[in-house]
Amino acid sequence: MAAAGSDSGGRACFVLGASGETGRALLRELLSRQLFARVTLVGRRRLSLGEEAAAAAEQAVVDFERLSEHAAAFRGHDVGFCCLGTTRAKAGADGFVRVDRDYVAQAAELARAGGCKHFVLQSSQGANQDSCFLYLRVKGEVENLVQSVGFDRCTILRPAVLLCKRQESRPAEWMAQQFLGAVARVFPTAYSVPVETVARAMVASVLQPGKGKVEVLENAAIHELGKAVPQEGT
Repeated sequence: MAAAGSDSGGRACFVLGASGETGRALLRELLSRQLFARVTLVGRRRLSLGEEAAAAAEQAVVDFERLSEHAAAFRGHDVGFCCLGTTRAKAGADGFVRVDRDYVAQAAELARAGGCKHFVLQSSQGANQDSCFLYLRVKGEVENLVQSVGFDRCTILRPAVLLCKRQESRPAEWMAQQFLGAVARVFPTAYSVPVETVARAMVASVLQPGKGKVEVLENAAIHELGKAVPQEGT
């Protein structure tokens, strides 16, 4: 629950994909800033949270294969944040499409039906429904599907390679991140972005006026927006 002086205004939000790297960073940002009176984590299992986070965030466990039966989990939220995703290596090609496109699109529909006004989607740099690469094609397709739902506002973030310290071991990705981390010191907004910056940009997109019904933030814009989120009323 938001503390006094946080100006939450009774607003509520949900987070899809809070178990991932960006999702965890987003949850920390949301709880530390106390912008919402209610924060709901929607996922396939309950997450182990610290005592303070567990007290501040609700959790709704859903079966993504039967998501239409869990419409109540998406009801009554002003803003929806989506960081849901997997990898082809982890889930296979069909599983990747199902999670990154189908689950996200169906969740967006349920959120809109439940009263959500603003949907904030983490996509990917290079997303394009006509791409010959499966990953980028699926990201482009889900962007179009989410836009077609008809939210009052839809913000799409297209980060480059995400810099983070993963809980799961991915040696090849670790090596790539070391290289990109060095490159980022020379070209800070070109090829990568820390997950904390993406999380701050997602929050900042809610605080500032929208530039049209649909706004797409490329990597450089994410860096700019995620530098520092100003406190409301300052």
